[in-house]
Amino acid sequence: MSETFDPTRWRPAPFLPEKEDRDPSLIFVVAVLCFLACLTAMGVIAANRAAHAWTGQLTGEATVIVRPRGGETPDAAAAHAAEVLAQTPGVSEVRALEPAKAYDLIRPWLGDVSDLEDLPVPRLVAVTLDGKHPADAQNLRAALAAQSVDATVDDHSLWIKDIRRAGRLVAGVGVAVFLLMAATAASVVAFATRAGLAARRDIVEVLHLAGAEDDFIARLFQARFARVASQGGLIGAGAAAALGVGLRLAGGGEGLTPALPIAWSDLLAVVPCPLLAALVAAAAAHITAMSLIKDIQ
Repeated sequence: MSETFDPTRWRPAPFLPEKEDRDPSLIFVVAVLCFLACLTAMGVIAANRAAHAWTGQLTGEATVIVRPRGGETPDAAAAHAAEVLAQTPGVSEVRALEPAKAYDLIRPWLGDVSDLEDLPVPRLVAVTLDGKHPADAQNLRAALAAQSVDATVDDHSLWIKDIRRAGRLVAGVGVAVFLLMAATAASVVAFATRAGLAARRDIVEVLHLAGAEDDFIARLFQARFARVASQGGLIGAGAAAALGVGLRLAGGGEGLTPALPIAWSDLLAVVPCPLLAALVAAAAAHITAMSLIKDIQ
C-alpha cells in the first residue's frame, strides 16, 4: 500500500524560523535591561514627587530668628515679633517656638553644653504663609524693621534652590540611564541581526536573484526581533511592577522610605516598556539588516 502524500511535509522552511537557540539569551538580556529601565523610571517619578512636596512645604513657610534688644528678654522679643508678623498681610499663622527648639538646633554644633540656657540664644518664630497671596521675605523684613524688631528672615530660598537642582539632576541621570539601556538593547539586537544574516547569506543572494527587494528582507528581521524584544520587555516590566508593589507594601503606604514615596500610579511607568523595547529592536534590526544586505549584493 503506497504512502499517502502529505504536502505539509514538503513545505519549504521559512526564511527566519519562529524560534532559535539564541532567543532565550536575547530575551533574558532585553528583560534585564527593561527591568532596570522601569525601576529607573519609577525612581525618577518618585523623586520628582518628593522634590515637589518638599518645595511646596518650604515655599509655604518661613523662619524668623529674633534677637533681643537692650534689656528685652529673648522670650519677650519672640512674642513681640510674633505679634507683628501676625498682623502682616500674606501671613496665615505665626508661632513662637519654645526655647528648647532653639537649643536642640544648636546642640549638634556646640555639643552637650550643660549651661546652654545661659548663652544668648536667639528665639525662633515659625511663620505659615497664605497659600493664595503669600508674603515674601522682603515684606516680612519691612514689617519687623518698622516695629524695631531685630530679626533675620529665612524664607528657605536656599534650600528650595538645592532641592530643585537635585530634582533636575535626578531627572537628567534617569534620562541618561534610559538612553544608555536603549542603546545597549539596540546593540544586542544589531549583533543578533548580523549573526542571523551571516548564517543566511546564501539565501539572501537567492532572494535577490528572485527579485526580492532589500526592504522586504529587512522587514523580516525587523518583525522577528521586535516580537522577541516585546517578550523580553513584558517579562522585565512585569518583574519591575512586582518589585514596585513589594516596595509600596513594605513601606506601609509611603513606599520603602518616606523620602522616596512610591505611589500606585508609579507602576503605570512600566506599561509602555514592551512597546518601546519592540520599537528599539525593530529600528536596530532594520538599520543593521539594510546595511548588511547592501554589502552582500
